[in-house]
Amino acid sequence: MSLLNLYKNNIKSFKVGKFLAIRQIRHGNIWISILIITILTLTFLSLVVVPGILIGLTKGSFQQQREQLTGDLYITTKQYKDSIENTQDIKRILDTIPEVSSYSIRYKTGVKVTSGYIKRDDFTNDAENISISAFVINPEKEDKTTSISNFIKEGEMLSSDESGYVLIGSTLLKKYSKFSDLFDPLEYVNIGEPVRLTFTGENRPSADSKKGGIDVPDSINEGKTSEFIVKGIINSKVGDVSSSIFITEQDYRHITGKRSLQAQEIAVNHIDSISDKEFKKIISIYGISDYAKIRTAEEAIPKFLSDVQRTFSILGNLIGFVGLIVSSITVFIVIYINALTRRKFIGILKGIGISGASIEISYFLQSIFYAIIGIGIGILILYGILVPFLAQNPIDFPMSDGVLIADLWPTIFRALILLIVTMLAGFLPAKIIVKKNTLDSILQR
Repeated sequence: MSLLNLYKNNIKSFKVGKFLAIRQIRHGNIWISILIITILTLTFLSLVVVPGILIGLTKGSFQQQREQLTGDLYITTKQYKDSIENTQDIKRILDTIPEVSSYSIRYKTGVKVTSGYIKRDDFTNDAENISISAFVINPEKEDKTTSISNFIKEGEMLSSDESGYVLIGSTLLKKYSKFSDLFDPLEYVNIGEPVRLTFTGENRPSADSKKGGIDVPDSINEGKTSEFIVKGIINSKVGDVSSSIFITEQDYRHITGKRSLQAQEIAVNHIDSISDKEFKKIISIYGISDYAKIRTAEEAIPKFLSDVQRTFSILGNLIGFVGLIVSSITVFIVIYINALTRRKFIGILKGIGISGASIEISYFLQSIFYAIIGIGIGILILYGILVPFLAQNPIDFPMSDGVLIADLWPTIFRALILLIVTMLAGFLPAKIIVKKNTLDSILQR
């Protein structure tokens, strides 16, 4: 047979198969069609939504780290240093760079918080206390950089115009904390009530600098104690924020007598028109990296969160793969049963001269039709309902506000995989039935 005749026969088989496919879809059992499309829609959503939510869980943590702690650029102490050298020079540089939209300079110190020394259920017990880290901040600059006031669950934000107030993270309080097995949270802490802060010294070196982040007291500041009024309780899913306290820089310097202007970290935000990497290059031009460690928000992500993201990505793909296998088997069974019930009709088609290739093509095209409709409905549900809904109403996970991550190209790739698998699941049953003896098919033997 010449190539031309082979080509003509293939075109003829395709046209006949197309006609049979359209006829079958129009006049077939509508409930079977709905069932197949529903299975494919749910399979597509499981392929995309489950990995997307698992990845969105860690993405939510990354975004909250950026928004509430690190900013777009995170400047911290160099290795084995207890502070950022030339902090005030860096401040002056940041004030002159037009790409900087906001920044917050933070000083860190160790404190012991004592509460319950006035109001206790049992006065035979000692007052409760806990040793933690304190952020010493300029409230207005901090709020402009991290919008910390948005996460105050009770009370109000600090102000530079006021003295003697403190913000406390919710993880430290018994009525909010879910980690009481790790430490004893404070019970007698309420808005408007006093707590005692005993300054135990700076944290040196930082947790990034030495394994374990050992706290070494500063002998100059150690033991200075003062009473503060609780002005607000911060409820954040960023551990460094929810497990710390915040006081104003004026109060800290007044109580401890500390005059050093060398900070421990600086969170910097840039304008929207440039990327983090571009901004880091601009900052590095001024030689700030000689005095401090400079990282983008992505580079400052804790290693355990990166490990969790990789694990969740693998887990999500595995769940999606299992769903794909189950779906392909289900589609195969449904189409096979459908073809089996039409075995007599297929035998008659073969008896009147319709080629087996045309019949196989008809089922192949039906599978493509079902897959495209199912995937199309899935995409509409995904981008029209699920993604915007979860963006406005994140899932409340303990570690972050989870969103649905559904990037376009990974979604298209998963859709193509489902399409190919569905085509095979539709083609194989037809091939099995068509191979049966024509007379046996007609007589249903």
